[in-house]
Amino acid sequence: MYSNKDLRRLLLPLMADQILMSLMGLADTIMVSNVSAASLSAVSLVDAINVLVLYLFAALATGGTVVCAQYIGTGDKSAARNAARQLVMAVLAVSIILSAVSVAFRSGLLRLIFGAVDDDVMSAAKSYYLITAMSYPCIALYNASASLFRAAGNSRLPMLVTLGTNVLHVAVNAALIFGFRLGVEGAALSTLISRAAGTAALLVLQRRPGQDITLEKVLAYRPDMKIIRMILFVGIPAGIENCLFQLGKLMVHSTVSLLGTTAIAVQALTNTLEAFQSMPGIAIGLGLVTVAGTCMGAGKPEEARRYTLKLTALTYIVLAASILIVLLLTKPAAALAGMDAQSAGMTFSLMAFIAVFKVILWPMAFTPANGLRAAGDVKYAMLVSVASMWVFRVGLGYFLCRYTGAGLYGVWIAMFTDWLCRGVLFLVRLLKGAWMQNRLLT
Repeated sequence: MYSNKDLRRLLLPLMADQILMSLMGLADTIMVSNVSAASLSAVSLVDAINVLVLYLFAALATGGTVVCAQYIGTGDKSAARNAARQLVMAVLAVSIILSAVSVAFRSGLLRLIFGAVDDDVMSAAKSYYLITAMSYPCIALYNASASLFRAAGNSRLPMLVTLGTNVLHVAVNAALIFGFRLGVEGAALSTLISRAAGTAALLVLQRRPGQDITLEKVLAYRPDMKIIRMILFVGIPAGIENCLFQLGKLMVHSTVSLLGTTAIAVQALTNTLEAFQSMPGIAIGLGLVTVAGTCMGAGKPEEARRYTLKLTALTYIVLAASILIVLLLTKPAAALAGMDAQSAGMTFSLMAFIAVFKVILWPMAFTPANGLRAAGDVKYAMLVSVASMWVFRVGLGYFLCRYTGAGLYGVWIAMFTDWLCRGVLFLVRLLKGAWMQNRLLT
């Protein structure tokens, strides 16, 4: 159903889009690090919460992508457009409520999660969280709209919008942080402004006529519970998986925070660089949701499995190149972040350690799961991911970090074990083929 040219047309813009989105976080990390170590630590800790929210809305967007892609596979574009409208309005309502709760209870939440950090770190974290929480509706709508373009096979347009958003973000960041000396507040404001601009652009473009999926009749919106249930059937397990996954990361952050401000700063830059390595692989996974979902909608489950295996193999190649490039850029990134020689050396050593295991384990741990989700096999993906993460990444990580003296290396050894476990289980599930009997559309 998809030629190699079709796959390139879908995946290359997706890779660029994910890299650009990662650069937005890297820009905050580098610019804020030149203010103070406390500011860098604050941004790192709060972003752990913000990523949790991003994952929640990404999961709901995945539900919309799967439903829309399967409808396109059947040739029913009218139903795909209705599903698009249901997705956008649902995530808007949820995001407004979540934003209001986060703003109102930000102090208590931060104390509950990061109560042991220094006072200057907590003060900066409160300021950063207040402003970034206001951008949650923008995160929700941006993810929803971008996923709808991807479901229709158009990943180029969201990539161009992300490029423009990044340029705006860096410019406003520099002006507010260095020009107006606003520190973490400047970084948060630039994030809010750039997200709002990017979201508005995508929503306007989504209304253009002549596309497979257009956002129309929004003011005449009425809930369609059949469509919403299908979106939630995929989105809720994925959301639970993503949220519990991020909660596990927050617990890891809490463990790392006990190692001191230097360890927090090293882990912050390491997390940013490691996430940057993953962006091309994540992009392939997002593309696989569209490809496998369309195949399932067209009644071709064997094609869905074939593309899942093909794109998993592609992930190995792309990830190896990404890991090498980021490793070469680690020392310059540490210098730009204003790290002292000891912290920079720790960061490079940790990144080299991660590279050895990530190139082997990461693709099989994450890419095949997207093919399963696209077919509606979301409960299995959720159970494997959550169980493996809590047993190994959280439980084993806490033990290694606190009781063996492994420090930050213990955190990553536990993560590698998590990747190995889920990778084996996902590949076995994929090859057995029972998931191909799933039928999402009714």
